[in-house]
Amino acid sequence: MRWQTGRRSENIEDRRGETPMRAGGMGVRGGGIGLILMVLAAAYFGIDPTVLLQGMGGAMPDQGPSVSTERRQPSPAEDEMKQFMSVVLADTEDTWGTLFEQSGKRYVEPTLVLYTGGTQTACGFGQAAMGPFYCPPDQRVYIDLAFYDELRQRFGAPGDFAQAYVLAHEIGHHVQNLLGISDKVQAARQRADEVEANALSVRLELQADCFAGLWAFHANRSRQILESGDVEEALKAASAIGDDRLQKQSRGYVTPDAFTHGSSAQRTRWFRRGLESGKLSSCDTFNAAAL
Repeated sequence: MRWQTGRRSENIEDRRGETPMRAGGMGVRGGGIGLILMVLAAAYFGIDPTVLLQGMGGAMPDQGPSVSTERRQPSPAEDEMKQFMSVVLADTEDTWGTLFEQSGKRYVEPTLVLYTGGTQTACGFGQAAMGPFYCPPDQRVYIDLAFYDELRQRFGAPGDFAQAYVLAHEIGHHVQNLLGISDKVQAARQRADEVEANALSVRLELQADCFAGLWAFHANRSRQILESGDVEEALKAASAIGDDRLQKQSRGYVTPDAFTHGSSAQRTRWFRRGLESGKLSSCDTFNAAAL
């Protein structure tokens, strides 16, 4: 991916090197086991964490007592990754700013928070084990950069464009929040049974994948960011974290009714749809007859 000459975003809050230590333990009502289940359900590309927490019987992260920190100096490689992320973030700002303006709306730029281990959020206490996530109340995307090591090593999805796809997906959730889509889905999920609620989550996630592809289309048209193999990197990442593949790896069988993010085929299909069309209307997963 050609990124070195791109504009850097200033909407980054750098909390790296601060390792929160919470007095009195994790401070999660509902217990540590519930948190572990939430982490597994997030499958490293979680939607609004409050949705998953509500699925645990309403347990919400306690803000807990005061937070102290231990500081660790980020490595040169991590600092370069920060620069890379700031360019991708700037590209998403330019893309969505233009698309919103064309539709008569104003795009409110989110903040990207880089952290180490864990950090406080408006959605509760965020942990690296949850993977990258978007928190609607504070309009922030949270990423521990160590996740990209796991994306490469555990999920077999290396490459800078795979990393860009991760951020673009989470920015897609921010777009859904601004457009009111997230609130509508959350309200519908609360009225639905578990299977229907999962199906709605799948459509929300696949739309975020499509929005990521839509970003790539416009960023490439504006700055020619794509190099040979980049699209394949993103598709490999999308496929690697499909619900069917993750379920097969973790328990040996697949339960489609339990999907919350979509199958590998669905995730790659919707990313590619956004990438090939470049049109917001192409990402309407909620009225699609087939996913």
